[in-house]
Amino acid sequence: MVWLGILGLMKRDFVQVWQPVPKGVPLREALAYFTALISLGGGIGLLVPRTARIASRVLFATLLAWLAVLRFPFLFFQHPLVLVAWTFGGTAVMVAGAWVLYVRHAGDADRARLGGLAGDTGIRIAHVLYGISFIPFGLAHFMYLDNTTVLIPAWLPWHVAWAYFTGATFIAAGLAVALGVLARLAATLSAVQMGLFLLIVWLPRVFTGQLSEFQRGEVVTNCALLAAAWVVVESFRARD
Repeated sequence: MVWLGILGLMKRDFVQVWQPVPKGVPLREALAYFTALISLGGGIGLLVPRTARIASRVLFATLLAWLAVLRFPFLFFQHPLVLVAWTFGGTAVMVAGAWVLYVRHAGDADRARLGGLAGDTGIRIAHVLYGISFIPFGLAHFMYLDNTTVLIPAWLPWHVAWAYFTGATFIAAGLAVALGVLARLAATLSAVQMGLFLLIVWLPRVFTGQLSEFQRGEVVTNCALLAAAWVVVESFRARD
């Protein structure tokens, strides 16, 4: 989250994880700064035990509002659906991670106000949301095959096969987590897959120093989604 905030302030615009944001949104530029500051402040706040509770609340509320207002409605009237669902999925992964953090830091007042949503029920909803989010990730590998294979390093053979394999595993992992079938294993493998994507696809480009502005945003977004995924994975371990 810290790097999302820093990159947003540097760009003076929304980082990829917040996009797309329609041009007609009121106070769009101010909203871009707001989300950058929330990301920066929330990320730093999570690192400090004294401020972790308030930071988790702010991040959860902000991300949930973003999902409800700027993601969910577009599923019904924008096309192509897979691309719209992809943006929904990215936000949903972060909401799931933020929800787990909120429950982890919830106090008696939170549980009195929200009941199970600040407890085990909230964790279960976060798991379902996390699982659902990976289905469009997987479908996009099939629908946008050319855009996927171009990212696979040249030293790996069978680019098309790898694209189909990763797409299928994202869908299988998402369904497993959402349905609660081998959910912890599926969540772990999905996080590992995102980590491998960062390691194999993006880090070599980082080391060459030839990243475009868009690609820098993709690297930071991958890191944010990976962090959220591991928070969800840890929530399975905490329940065992």
